[in-house]
Formats: sequence, structure tokens, C-alpha cells
Amino acid sequence: MDIKLKPKEPQELLPTDILFQTLYWARVKSRLGCRVLAFDIQPEPASSPGDVLVLLQKYGPGLKSAFVPQGPEVSPGKEEYGPFLEALSQAMIQPLGPDTAFIRYDLPWESQYAYEMQQGKLVGFPESRLREMRMNMGTQFWNLRKTSMDMTVASTLVVDLDLPEKDILGRMKPKTRYNIGLAGRRGVEVHTGSVEHLPAFYDLYLQTAVRNGFATCAYQHFAAIFNTHIHDPCNSQVLFVLATCNHELLAGGIVAISGHTAHFLYGASSSSRRHLMGSYAVHWEAMRQSRLRGCLRYDMGAVSPGADPEHPFYGLYRFKTGFGGNIEMRSGSWDFPIDEQKYQAFTNTDNLVRG
Repeated sequence: MDIKLKPKEPQELLPTDILFQTLYWARVKSRLGCRVLAFDIQPEPASSPGDVLVLLQKYGPGLKSAFVPQGPEVSPGKEEYGPFLEALSQAMIQPLGPDTAFIRYDLPWESQYAYEMQQGKLVGFPESRLREMRMNMGTQFWNLRKTSMDMTVASTLVVDLDLPEKDILGRMKPKTRYNIGLAGRRGVEVHTGSVEHLPAFYDLYLQTAVRNGFATCAYQHFAAIFNTHIHDPCNSQVLFVLATCNHELLAGGIVAISGHTAHFLYGASSSSRRHLMGSYAVHWEAMRQSRLRGCLRYDMGAVSPGADPEHPFYGLYRFKTGFGGNIEMRSGSWDFPIDEQKYQAFTNTDNLVRG
């Protein structure tokens, strides 16, 4: 397989429902110090063309890594994933420059194991070694590596918004519908926040991280999301939904819209007064507002791929599946090392930081 790349300006990126492959996201990441590149993709033999956004990020003196967030969107058949990524990576090496140690893809493509998992033949994704064997079938160099952690999510819960509100509610589990109504009966009010509310939301976000044990993003990341939307909108829409009771902030969520998809990016909830069900009210209002803006899908983000109590995202699975929808099982993050020695130095350091 051969792939030709044609550099272009990020402003020329094709419209897409994938937020992380848009000009808006390119400008968010540019504010955070990334160098932004964009390419047209033309596979040979001829097939559907597409494009891809690539972010270059420094991680050491004279060293860079290339990240492809939720891309490329254009994909081959499942058994051609590996050869396609290898050919794409080979085509990228020269334009990325000699100091780029590796390319990391956060693939939006359906997992090669999705069918088996949906049929109950697999409880979760196979171990990395087996996934690497399958991904590298048909490649020349067997150089694709499964990352220890995914950049965004490998399994996400997506709710269909192309329905009347009563039908969206009807697809939810009874307890979730009850909790949405309970929030209103207990005096929870939901409203749209502004950038002035961001510090209070971030404090709540840090509480949520401590309670649930996940790594946090710096405040600058949240500021970049809002500042880009306000000063350089690029046709983007950002919803900031907050739930309060007697002027006390209970929960909130940041949702970004791209095309017909609303992406729930970040959520936060107070460690106190959780009986008021603020998080349920936030998600329902975010769905309603997204639907009114023409969205057909509400991507709630990470869940475990199934009802596995041992999975670190099982709590998210229990909460989010209550809203109905379907779990989309994606391929997750994959690395293509360009300089093996520099790549190993990066992964060793990264594993120490995560450990």
C-alpha cells in the first residue's frame, strides 16, 4: 500500500463530526504550545481521500512527538488497519522533521474486536501483545505498538439525539429518568455558564478527580477551550452547563459541538449534596441543548467496554449506560516509532510518571 500526503493549511481541513480533527481543536492546541500540521491523504490504489490533523509537541531538548488526535477519519477495512497506518506513517516521516521520535495515533476506527465483544465472546480487549500481532499482519516492518494508555477513549457511550425528547427519555433506564426528575423536584436549577464560572468549575473538577482517582488537566487547558471559542470560534460551539441549588454549584459539564455530534469533554460534581442528582440534570440539559443545535449524537465519553466490575471505568459504565445509547468500541492509541532509542526513552519516562 502506498499513501501520498499533500501539506495544507489547517484552515483547509474538511468538515467533520470528529471534534479533535477540526480547525477549532487545532487552535486550542496551538494555544497550548503545539505546532499544528495538516495533510490531504490520497491512498493508492485509489480509494476515498481524506485529510488529517497532526500536532507536534516537544518533550525534551530537540525532541518532538507527533500526535494524531482521533484520526485519521478515513479508514480502510479492519484487516488493512496496520498496512494503512504503516504507509501513512512512512509518508509522514519527512514532513515531520528529523527530530520527531514517534507518531501516536488515537484511532477513531471501530475495534477489530468489536463484533466478538458485542456478541459476548470477549469480555474486554485482548492483551496488547495479541492486539499488536493482529494490527501488524500484512505490514512490512511490524512496527506498530499498542500504547499502555489511550489518549482519549477506546470505548465510548453515544446517545441517539435524532428522536423526540420523550423517546430519548424513554430509552433511559427507569432509575436515570427518576433521578433527572428528582433533581428538579429538589430545587436543582440548570443554566448556561460563562468563562467567569470556569474557576469554580475547575475546583469542582479537582474534587471529582480526587474522589475518582483520575489524572487531571491543567487549568490552562480549560482556558484554551473557552478562549479559542470566544476569540477565534472557527464555527465551533461550546456548551457550559452548570447545575446549582440555592446558588451552590453542584455539577457542571463542558460540551463541544462539531458537525452533528456533541462531545461531552469534561464533567465535575461536588463531593457534597450528591443526593440532589446534579450530574443527571447536567447531562439531560446538555442533551436537550445539543439536540436544539442540530446534533444527532451525544458522545458521553469513556466507559468500560462491558459490565466488568474490575475495569477502572466500570463506575462510568454504570452511570452513563443509564442514559441509553450504544457503546462504540474503538481501536485506541497506537505508536509508530521513528527513532527506536528516543522512543524507548520517552516510554520509560512516561511509564514512570504514570506509575
